[in-house]
Amino acid sequence: MSQYFEVHPDNPQPRLLKQAAQILHAGGIAAVPTDSSYALVCHLDDKAAAESLRRIRSVDDKHHLTLLCRDLSELASYARVDNRQYRLLKLATPGPFTFLLEATKEVPRRVSHPSRRTVGLRVPDHRVTQALLEILGQPLLATTLIAPGETHPMNDPNAIRTRFQKVLQAVVDAGACPAEPTTVIDLTAQEPRLVREGRGDAARLGLMPMS
Repeated sequence: MSQYFEVHPDNPQPRLLKQAAQILHAGGIAAVPTDSSYALVCHLDDKAAAESLRRIRSVDDKHHLTLLCRDLSELASYARVDNRQYRLLKLATPGPFTFLLEATKEVPRRVSHPSRRTVGLRVPDHRVTQALLEILGQPLLATTLIAPGETHPMNDPNAIRTRFQKVLQAVVDAGACPAEPTTVIDLTAQEPRLVREGRGDAARLGLMPMS
């Protein structure tokens, strides 16, 4: 059964987030709010937790998992970023964008794409998630909370608890989120490439919408 933490969306209670952080440190899986939708998260260095995360989402090891980072300085520890890429990242972070970048050796091999050594990274613009990352002191491994067999992300914490309470160890309820995934941008090639249109406005980065 998952523990349920009701937190204030603008001023989250540190005591409750510390309890959620302890669950993640112990190998638990949690549902947390972000600026796009709710996400499933686990500890970056826990292989068993990462495998559980994939099982809950029903995705294989070819599915990109994302690192949720506090800021760009933390992001740079896990991805190789040149000046051109950094300028684009600065325009879009924090915000509902996921960037595909070349992974550094700091990223566990199970997290990066198996054939390309790329990793998805993002800096969420959500006070609760940011406060949780601050308490943890490192990124979280994450994936958009889309239930198996569904196509749209979940944004109602009560519905998440009802559906996943037997497989999640924690649900952090900060109210409803936008029910739209992040915009995904591939920065590994010479020119940025829009992979998926989502909540983030690609025009901010000078990219044309997908037709």
